[in-house]
Amino acid sequence: MELFDNLLMGLSTALQLNNLIFCLIGVVIGTAIGVLPGIGPIPTVALLLPFTFGLSPASAMIMLAGIFYGAQYGGSTTAILVNVPGETSSVVTCIDGHEMAKQGRAGTALAIAAIASFFAGTMATIVIAVLSVPLSVLALKFTAVEYFSLLVLGLIAAVVLAHGSVAKSLAMVLLGLLLGLVGIDVSSGVARMTFGIAALSDGLDFVPIAMGLFGLGEIIANLERPAERRVVSQSIRSLIPSWGDLRAAFPAVVRGTALGSVLGVLPGGGAALPPFSSYALEKKLARDPSRFGKGAIEGVAGPEAANNAGAQTSFIPLLTLGIPANALMALMIGALMMQGIQPGPQIMTEQPKLVWGVIASMWVGNLMLLIINLPLIGLWVSMLKIPYRLLFPAIVLFCCIGTYGIANSLFNVWLMMGCALIGYFFIKIGVEPAPLLLGLVLGPQLEENFRRAMLIADGDFTVFLSRPISAVILAVVAALLLAMLSPAILRTRKEALAE
Repeated sequence: MELFDNLLMGLSTALQLNNLIFCLIGVVIGTAIGVLPGIGPIPTVALLLPFTFGLSPASAMIMLAGIFYGAQYGGSTTAILVNVPGETSSVVTCIDGHEMAKQGRAGTALAIAAIASFFAGTMATIVIAVLSVPLSVLALKFTAVEYFSLLVLGLIAAVVLAHGSVAKSLAMVLLGLLLGLVGIDVSSGVARMTFGIAALSDGLDFVPIAMGLFGLGEIIANLERPAERRVVSQSIRSLIPSWGDLRAAFPAVVRGTALGSVLGVLPGGGAALPPFSSYALEKKLARDPSRFGKGAIEGVAGPEAANNAGAQTSFIPLLTLGIPANALMALMIGALMMQGIQPGPQIMTEQPKLVWGVIASMWVGNLMLLIINLPLIGLWVSMLKIPYRLLFPAIVLFCCIGTYGIANSLFNVWLMMGCALIGYFFIKIGVEPAPLLLGLVLGPQLEENFRRAMLIADGDFTVFLSRPISAVILAVVAALLLAMLSPAILRTRKEALAE
């Protein structure tokens, strides 16, 4: 009954007119940026953060969440029709989706992608609702000791599951933690790494760094890439799939939803892990794997379901424990903090309308996406004709106004520009900046909880091992670190990421 009451409370929040409007704005922006290659949900959410400052917390979170899962829908459109993934999670949809389009089955591929995404979104919303209550009860048993251990686990898991070199990811986490220490220490009043610059006294602002690293850095890199896009010449004959298509796709949709729901919760999993894992699973289970790459409908249905389910279940650690599962969830934590809400295990009891409103809005948003996406496919495809060189100046202007508006600070604008160059440099040398953002967001929480734990235990470090929950979490951390030292496991990880 409690779950039912909570969902009703969430629906009453999500169905308020202003929240419906912001949900619609979020899913439309999400679809648009999913369609446009090179502008993913992370840069978009980073760029829009300053503009959520004047909104209510529920409206802001509903809109930002809509952008995230809306991008999963939009990315499939360009992947199928243009063979260019609008979003990282849609890369694998290109393989069979575009082949289906070339065979004159573009309508079927688009419809299956939309139905699979809607089914996965609905099921993931139910998973979030069911798991949120017991997880929040468990989270309330956490003290600063357990919370510190959990934050350490989140950072280490982000390193293990991040793409590329483990050493580079670890370096990024440490750099993020160091940047989180900049500013005046609230306990001792001592300035740390401010170098006499008054603007650094309150610490580095999270938003300009995110906008620079993920927004402008990615956009500068996109200017170098070729802009040629060819849409398949065959007309879209029918958007209603046959009974045979639905029967062939349904098992893959169910498997993709289950796999995506599990992988989405893992810290550092990223957007690419669920769809790629689903595609590999479908290929392995198929009676005739040679069909894959030649227009197999399971190759569209499974990954599309997995990416949408993963996008939504990545909200579970954020909403129950206040731990971001990926860089985008770290941005969501930034949005909450801008609204004066401290993320953590207490958020479900202190802000129930906000949490359940966001959960209920996911189903509402998925329904909106199903209704608006298929009839507007022509509009989304025509957006691909907008030259990227025309979008770039508008985005830079938008960023400067937004960054300056947060605190009327010119320093923040320069900080964003500097981070944009650093973000571009990271892309050129193949370093993923997401662990840096996780370190920056979690660093102050890590320090605060460590100090509280030391106060509780009178400076006794063994408190982290004497409390059962903390000891189990740290054992998992130790197992992950030992696994990373094993050459065989490192080789397997490298092969899995390469595949």
